[in-house]
Amino acid sequence: MVYIGAVCVITVFDLVIAKLNTDHMKKHGTQIPSIIQGIIDEKELKKIHRYSIDNRRFAMLRTGFSKMIFLYIILSGILPWLALSLENLSVVLGGLVFFSVPVLLTAITGLPFDFYHSFILEERYGFNTKTIRTWISDLIKAALVISIIGAFLIVSILLMIEFAGKAWWIWAWSFFICFQLLMTIFYPSVIAPIFNRFTPLEDSKLVNAIEQLAKSEGLKLQGIYQMDATRRTRHTNAYVSGIGNTKRIVLFDSLVQAHTQEEVLAILGHEIGHIKKNHIKKKLISLSLITMFLFFLASKLLTSDLIFHSFGFSLMPPYVGLFLAGILWEPVGFLLSPVEMAISRKFEHEADCYSVRISGGPAPLSAALRKMARENLSNLWPHPLYIFFNYSHPPMLKRIEYLNTCESK
Repeated sequence: MVYIGAVCVITVFDLVIAKLNTDHMKKHGTQIPSIIQGIIDEKELKKIHRYSIDNRRFAMLRTGFSKMIFLYIILSGILPWLALSLENLSVVLGGLVFFSVPVLLTAITGLPFDFYHSFILEERYGFNTKTIRTWISDLIKAALVISIIGAFLIVSILLMIEFAGKAWWIWAWSFFICFQLLMTIFYPSVIAPIFNRFTPLEDSKLVNAIEQLAKSEGLKLQGIYQMDATRRTRHTNAYVSGIGNTKRIVLFDSLVQAHTQEEVLAILGHEIGHIKKNHIKKKLISLSLITMFLFFLASKLLTSDLIFHSFGFSLMPPYVGLFLAGILWEPVGFLLSPVEMAISRKFEHEADCYSVRISGGPAPLSAALRKMARENLSNLWPHPLYIFFNYSHPPMLKRIEYLNTCESK
């Protein structure tokens, strides 16, 4: 089958470029780059080297195993058997049961990898701070949230297929886009607090500086919050979430602890740059176009005997058509990923330059990025081909070097 061959080729290619990435790190990652000398010493460089290699090896193993499970689900005949078993159920109930089986199988087989990543790999390098209890709690919460949201989407789309006629895909697409907008609005205040604690930032001096920065850039904020990231990890980050009047600035507590006020403001300047450059809106437009094509594809698959029979289905319930549309998108998505990654890297460059402009120069963000490279043990020497397919952000060294060109732009 052409599809199985495509999945195998993609999997092998993923593993090959991951190996190239590891070898590239081994070859070039033995000397401290001049741009970060004084920030990272030889001991830390060796730690970055080991962490990057261990991460890549783990990712290769996880990718290979997950693809094997996926191919087993597709080739074993369990899904056609399941569709036959659900023949007498309603479309909605049958769809919920049908989708739950591959999701559960994938989730259960992925648990050992998730555990190893948190409690062995991340623990080894001092990043993991979560307890077994927190890990289990997060799994349960995530399962509940995903189940509720997923069931709502599946039920809504299947009802549209059943009652909206041939134009169902237009209604489903419109509904999905509205749902995405609502999630963007409500995620910061409804879903994110399920997993983390968000408290108003206590550093009054930093709060005043952030408020002044936001005001000078014409940014209205719902609030400035500190997130208890150190309950789970020592990785550092910051972000602006929400749209319209729901926008809020969120700082990892680990970031506040590790960076100066000037550096925090430069990092937030980058996040504000994403808003002022309309990157969020552009990504929503891109998502709209992609999902429109996906729903159109699904509408065609629902009436294609050839596609159903190719995957071993003798029946043609609409939920199977939706599932097939989803898995057939994977090879297409793989081919489009370099374009998506290139656009994302361009957006990151623009946001960096925005931060440089409002910070009065590259020094604050450059200092922050250097520290983040050390704190997060960032791979300083990724392979160009791996960057091409997988990096949504420019490599750290390139990103720092690029800051010096922003003032002339």
